[in-house]
Amino acid sequence: MFNIKMIGIAATLLAATATGATAETKFALSTSQNSTDPLAMAMEAAAARIEDRTKGEIDVTVYPSSQLGSDNDVLEQIRNGAAIAVLVDAGRLAPFKKELGILSAPYLVDDWTQYAAITKSEPYKAWVEELAASSGLRLLNYNWFQGTRQMFSKNPVTKPEDLKGVRVRTIDAPGWLATVNAMGATAVPMAWSEVYSALQLGALDGAEAQLTGAYGIKLHEVTGNLAFTNHVQLVTGLTTSEEWFKSLSPEHQSILVEELERAGNEASAATVAKGKEVLDEMKAGGMVVNDVNPEDFKALTAGVYAELGLEEARAALQPAIDAAKP
Repeated sequence: MFNIKMIGIAATLLAATATGATAETKFALSTSQNSTDPLAMAMEAAAARIEDRTKGEIDVTVYPSSQLGSDNDVLEQIRNGAAIAVLVDAGRLAPFKKELGILSAPYLVDDWTQYAAITKSEPYKAWVEELAASSGLRLLNYNWFQGTRQMFSKNPVTKPEDLKGVRVRTIDAPGWLATVNAMGATAVPMAWSEVYSALQLGALDGAEAQLTGAYGIKLHEVTGNLAFTNHVQLVTGLTTSEEWFKSLSPEHQSILVEELERAGNEASAATVAKGKEVLDEMKAGGMVVNDVNPEDFKALTAGVYAELGLEEARAALQPAIDAAKP
């Protein structure tokens, strides 16, 4: 039933593509996070503003909890012209534009706020345009901070050796798989919606995730241990169809870009605030925070850049990163 529903929604959104920016143009916002996550809530606020500013000519629906399919599946729908924007990290875009994978590389920045300088840099802007030209994917923004990725596990992790043989869920993208393997674990790509049950059934031993996302699926209930490895500052962006985006009037393009960027800023601020709140709640529920030295894990991931062919991309962004250091 789910697949039939998903196909029906996708068909509707593909049909909407041909109408352009006319009355009742359908547009979807997709996220893997649930409806109570700051990301989904910011999307709902943006949807209302977009509909208001376009006088209802763009009808926006938010689909949380991967209702349109996994992020990779939604990207394929978008490449086929569907009027959808999906919130993804750049690791998922790396197969289409390798250099963008640098944005989700391990220990790239000291603080997530440095991404603002990255997205203003000329290398980043060039990569975005090359992505659109070569793949049909338009990266609208990259300012949605989801939190810093940490290690959740059934058994305590205090050093890299504790991850040996530990099956850890991560995002199904080359950079994420390489990072988790380099940290000492066995990386297991899996849809976010399947993680809780996989841990419950013993198919996984842990998962790396940000605090708000982990709390949203009650990850603390099926792990019990948390290590602040701080391995990736998870900033993400909305990607849509270049074909569909170009079919809009310049005015409607501007409205979408402005409101979705505003929503990303709102979501980021709310995520930071909620992260502190959910950590306290997870601790109260029995979650044990184990002491680790992030530098031990950072040293192990240094080779990921060479493995993924991202050394030149890192060098290109380094001036912007250095200039924005807190």
